[in-house]
Formats: sequence, structure tokens, C-alpha cells
Amino acid sequence: MAHFDYLKKVPYFNELEDKSLEEIHKISTINFFKKGSIIFMEGEKGEAIYFVKSGKVKISKTSSIGKEYIIKIMEKGDIFAESILFAGGEYPATAEAIEDSEVIMLKNQDIENLILKNSEIALSIIKLMAKRLKNVSYIIENLALRDSIGRTASVLLTFAKERGVNVKEGILLNLNLNRQDLANIIGISRETVTRVLSQMDKEGIIKLNRNKVIIKDIERLREML
Repeated sequence: MAHFDYLKKVPYFNELEDKSLEEIHKISTINFFKKGSIIFMEGEKGEAIYFVKSGKVKISKTSSIGKEYIIKIMEKGDIFAESILFAGGEYPATAEAIEDSEVIMLKNQDIENLILKNSEIALSIIKLMAKRLKNVSYIIENLALRDSIGRTASVLLTFAKERGVNVKEGILLNLNLNRQDLANIIGISRETVTRVLSQMDKEGIIKLNRNKVIIKDIERLREML
């Protein structure tokens, strides 16, 4: 096994040739963060982008009145803080390990120098940025145009697509999130998300089991969008 094989598990790099992966490995630093550790804070100077090697990382913003809004939960292979690549500036959100996590760090200057020498890596980074912009547009649409039921359905469908596991009863979402975290992701109150999920459970669309959700009728869930 090559010493850079861990990069093949990162979706944005898994199609690169070994020579390119070796170059990325040379500028990579792997850091370990215990559960609850802050990787960086919103407003700090942005100097690197990150990939999750193992564990989970919460990306969140805090409003002027101190309310936390969870943007996304990052899992194995996910990238974060890429918005400061090339442009620089401050980190627009806070990153916190919500499990013991290994995180790959790539400093911006090292990436820029590598891109100038390697067109294959440059194309991979461009594709990465384009996909992220598409995801941001989707999040904005979800928040602006949908009601609480539609937002909840949209987030559950996104989880199903990204990390759902097919089981006998339907699609299992092992969210490992409490109701408040889920409410922060959806952008509604804890009481509202509890009410919406309970109603979906009563109607047989989903099945609730602590921090796990099983989507039993994905077509009816899609109709709620």
C-alpha cells in the first residue's frame, strides 16, 4: 500500500494519478483533534483548507445574538474552508470536531504553488470549487423558498443521498445529531423540527429511533419539497 493511499479516499482526488497524489501528500499535514476541539474559529485568518480523514467535523456560524447555525456536518472525504483558497481572508465559519477526528490540512500557498506546476491537480481543484458553489446555491434556495416541512424533507433527502444506508425497512440515516443540531442545520427551532419529525413518523414516512432516522417512504418525502 502506497503511503498516499489515504488521498484516494478523498472524492476530489481519487481520480488523480499516483504522481499527482504523491505531490499532494508532500504538502499535506494530518492532525488529530479530540471530540469538542476547535479546528479554527470564524473570523480567524484563513491559511489552509482541510479534508476529513476520519471522524466528523461541524461547520457553524454564530449570529449577532449568539445563536448557532450549523452549516454542515463534514464526514470522511469532505472538504471544508475551501472558500478562502486563492482569495485568502478570514474563515467564514467555525470548525469543531464532534468526534475524535483526523484532519488533512493543505496550506493555501503550497496548493497554489502546486497548481502552477500540475494542470491535473488544477483541474481537480476547479471541479471541487464548482461543485461547492452548486451546493451553496442549493442551501440558499432551501432556506429562502421552503417552509419548515419542506426544509426538513430537503435535509433528510440530502442526508439520504450523501450517507444513507439501504436496510430492510428503507434508508437508514445514522445522523449522530441531537434535535438541536438538526434544527440548526435546517434553520428552524428545536420545537418545530421535533413536531415535523413526529408528524412524519406518525404518517409512516420515516421511523424515529433516538439519533437514527429510517426513511420508509422516500417518494412521499420528495413530495414535501
